[in-house]
Amino acid sequence: MLKRTILTAGSLILMTAATTGDAQAADPENTIYMRLSTGGTVTMELLPDLAPQHVERIKTLAREGFYDGIIFHRVIDGFMAQTGDPQGTGMGGSDLPDLPAEFSDYDYKRGTVGMARTQDPNSANSQFFICFTDTGCSFLTGQYTVLAQVTDGMNEIDKVAKGEPPANPDKIEKMFVAADMQPETTAETQAAPAETPAAEEPTMAEEAVDTAADAAEATGEAVQDAAEVTGETVQDAAEATGEMAEDAAEATGDAVEDLLNAEEKPAAGEAAE
Repeated sequence: MLKRTILTAGSLILMTAATTGDAQAADPENTIYMRLSTGGTVTMELLPDLAPQHVERIKTLAREGFYDGIIFHRVIDGFMAQTGDPQGTGMGGSDLPDLPAEFSDYDYKRGTVGMARTQDPNSANSQFFICFTDTGCSFLTGQYTVLAQVTDGMNEIDKVAKGEPPANPDKIEKMFVAADMQPETTAETQAAPAETPAAEEPTMAEEAVDTAADAAEATGEAVQDAAEVTGETVQDAAEATGEMAEDAAEATGDAVEDLLNAEEKPAAGEAAE
């Protein structure tokens, strides 16, 4: 009896793709991620064109955190894995009203996600199931509402513990809509111009170049001044040395002349002839 609503691995698939990046959400608002206790994530593409009310229900409950921690209470190998019952018995659901059937001719196959219900076609609420094979669920086409298709992570659904109920059931750790993971952009951030560095503010490199240039210029001027001073000093010294040499030569000449003159005079006390 499918009132044990077949809500299971479909949700988990979406979370794996979100966290691992293995699958890209074509439409984030209609993509669901489910992180499972198996350690992986399942990605589900919702099908609002086929079942708008059921798709909206799944998104609403996912955003409320309804599915977080719920077990896979009915898992039949070769058929399907069912989840979505907070009681874990297949007899429970959410506090929201049951939904009218939205049957379609979409073929049930491996990874197809359908809404579980009782014998009443209009009794779907929160439980859903995920098909294991292409043929195992084919007889459900047109009898159970199709709301999604697993696009990534079916290998994680294959790992879910089997049983009715399983001895150690796996569970949905987290289930959420992909759009809720997207970064938000506001009109302010979109209109804000990109920041550019102020042209008036020199960079540290430019300041270093300017400092080096100033230092080189100052050094050049200092060298030039020193050269001029040194040149003048050398010239002055040369001129002074020349004058001193000239004076010394003149003095030496005078002394020699005086000495010669002295030799021609008679010694003191010598009688003149």
